[in-house]
Amino acid sequence: MAAITAALVKELREKSGAGMMDCKKALTENDGDIDAAIDWLRTKGFAAAAKKSGRIAAEGLVGVAMDGNLGAVVEVNSETDFVSRNEQFQGFVSTVAKLSLASNGDLDALKAMDYPETGRTVAEELTQMISTIGENMNIRRVQVLKVDGGEVAAYVHGAIVDGLGKIGVLVAATGSDVATFGKQVTMHIAATNPASLSRDDLDPQLLEREKQVLTEQARESGKPEEIIEKMIGGRINKYYAEVCLLEQVFVIDGESKVGKAATAAGVDVKAFVRFGLGEGIEKKEEDFAAEVAAVAGGN
Repeated sequence: MAAITAALVKELREKSGAGMMDCKKALTENDGDIDAAIDWLRTKGFAAAAKKSGRIAAEGLVGVAMDGNLGAVVEVNSETDFVSRNEQFQGFVSTVAKLSLASNGDLDALKAMDYPETGRTVAEELTQMISTIGENMNIRRVQVLKVDGGEVAAYVHGAIVDGLGKIGVLVAATGSDVATFGKQVTMHIAATNPASLSRDDLDPQLLEREKQVLTEQARESGKPEEIIEKMIGGRINKYYAEVCLLEQVFVIDGESKVGKAATAAGVDVKAFVRFGLGEGIEKKEEDFAAEVAAVAGGN
C-alpha cells in the first residue's frame, strides 16, 4: 500500500478541485495512483477533474513559422514570464521556429541545426542564452505539418509579437478557401483544444478511460446492465462531440458542426496541431512568505 502523504493529497486536490477528505479517500482507494484517483472522484461526482488536470504551469513562448504548404510550431520554456518579454529571448524563439520548418518535427534534429551567424548549434545557442539571461530554459517540443496540394493555416493566441504567444495552432487543409476557413478553424481549436481530428484517430486509451468512468457512474445509479449499455452509447457520442474536432460545434457560428461547416466551405481538414504553453508541466509554487521568514530566521 502506497503512503498517502499530505503532498499527494494536496496535488490531487489542486488537480480535481475536490475536498481534502474526498481526495484522501480517493487516493486510499486507488493505492496512491493520481490518475486512478481522479477517475474515482469523477465517478462519484466529486470533481470535474478532466478539465482541470491540464492547467498551464510553465512560462516562455510558443512560436509559429510558415512557408507555403509547410508550417511549424515550437515551445520554448523559461522559468518566469518576464523572460517572454525579453527581446533577445523572443528573437531566439522566432529563429528556432523558422529553423523548425526543416526539422521534420524531430526535436533532436532541431537542436543539432546550425544557429545563424553564431558558429553554434541551436542547443549551444540555448546554453548561451541561459548564461546570458540567467534563467533555465528548454526547447520542449516541435511539430511540423505539411499538406500536398493544400495550405497550412496558423494562429497565435495572446501574441506579444508576430508569430509568438501563449497558444500556437496549425491546420493543414485542402480546398477552395483554406485561407479564410482555415484561419477560423485555427481560432476554434485554440478555444476548444480538441483531442483528435475525428473518431478514427482518437487515442484508444482516452476513449477506454472515458468508457470506464461512464460505466461506473451508470452503475452507481443502480440501473440494469442493459440500460447501462444504452446510456453509455449515448454518453460516448456526446464525448466524441466534445473532443473530436470535426464533431464539435463550430465556435464561429455556434450552430454547425466543424465537419459540416468545412464541407460547406469546400475545405477538407487533414490535420491540426495545438501547443498550449506549459500544458502538462507542473510548476513549482513559491511561498514567498515562508521564504522571507526562513531568511529572517537565519539572520
